[in-house]
Amino acid sequence: MRFFKDLSLSAIVSGFVSILVGFSSAAVIVFQAAQTLGATPTEIGSWLWALGWGMGLTGIMLSLRYHAPIVMAWSTPGAAMLVTTTADVTLADATGAFIISAGLIILFGITGWFERMMDRLPLSLASAMLAGVLLQFGLNVFTAMQTQFFMVFTMFAVYLVMRRYSPRYGVVAALVLGVLLASIQGLLPLDAVQLQWATPVFIAPTFSIHALIGIALPLFIVTMASQNVPGVATIRAFGYQVPTSPLISWSGLASLILAPFGAFAINLAAITAAISMGQEAHEDTNKRYVAAVTAGVLYIVIGLFGATVVSIFSALPQELVVAIAGLALLGTIGKGLVSALTQENEREPALITFLVTASGVSLLGIGSAFWGLLAGGLATLVTRMNYSAYGFLGRTR
Repeated sequence: MRFFKDLSLSAIVSGFVSILVGFSSAAVIVFQAAQTLGATPTEIGSWLWALGWGMGLTGIMLSLRYHAPIVMAWSTPGAAMLVTTTADVTLADATGAFIISAGLIILFGITGWFERMMDRLPLSLASAMLAGVLLQFGLNVFTAMQTQFFMVFTMFAVYLVMRRYSPRYGVVAALVLGVLLASIQGLLPLDAVQLQWATPVFIAPTFSIHALIGIALPLFIVTMASQNVPGVATIRAFGYQVPTSPLISWSGLASLILAPFGAFAINLAAITAAISMGQEAHEDTNKRYVAAVTAGVLYIVIGLFGATVVSIFSALPQELVVAIAGLALLGTIGKGLVSALTQENEREPALITFLVTASGVSLLGIGSAFWGLLAGGLATLVTRMNYSAYGFLGRTR
């Protein structure tokens, strides 16, 4: 079999690093999202089981099919959105919204609407919404210093130093240091941590208009615009000619099948995928897919022990959890703001989108992400009308 001939230690290590960076920097956000929806520890373990199997199997299958490093991930911005925009939404309603979002992803994948539809949504508005959703996470890094100054500030300082000398491991170093300091301070009750298998828990979905508008549509937009778009761009940037539609369709299908067990959104990875696609994985670009297969296998292993992961995060101090989540998202927040405000003629609508989303306002039971996009969309229409009017006046003079 070709895979065993292409197997190399460097690719295996790259796959491991991809998972280490991706999981350690984002699992806390998924954990928070499930808690916000009222999930029990067993149900949170089921989330990780479903996500691990979904990302693992899909990544392995696509990488072997196209002999290209296709790394899958959960939607970190989508999880962050769930933390901040799911007030008064039940877990069953949210599960129904996950199914609808997955169905939309499949539809837009198999029909080829993905590229065409996303071209119509200004990137500035999608970026502004993302930055607004994530803003609170960034602020939490500094508010956490009020109660655990030494631990959080030290984590922040190490993160800055590592970003200067080894950016890939900044979040990992901060997490390791935070756990060490928490243990020294007696804030880490590891007695409650037990090695146990994750148990899949079926959550019967219910469907509501509030969840459809407040969760399903924003989750779909965020996942497509903030995850799948850069994921496809990363694949192409490394020179891999892989058809886009099958990648999107299979990620949506995995989400659809596993949504009742907690797979809220499975999509293409970008940052972690770049690790598996780099020269460190293998000199030969045609053999780097081994790194993505390795990552897929490790995701499945993580899924199997999802209950253990839950118990570990339950033992972590809250300040450590919110601090590492915020540090992991600082770069995303910054990139979102840059993308949102770069184009001068789209700057004001993007700013409106950002402010409305960041305000956390909830109207008619619908979260701020939707209202931010709506407000920014209306502002864009008005702005374009103004530019059209100026052009018309200029031609008549």
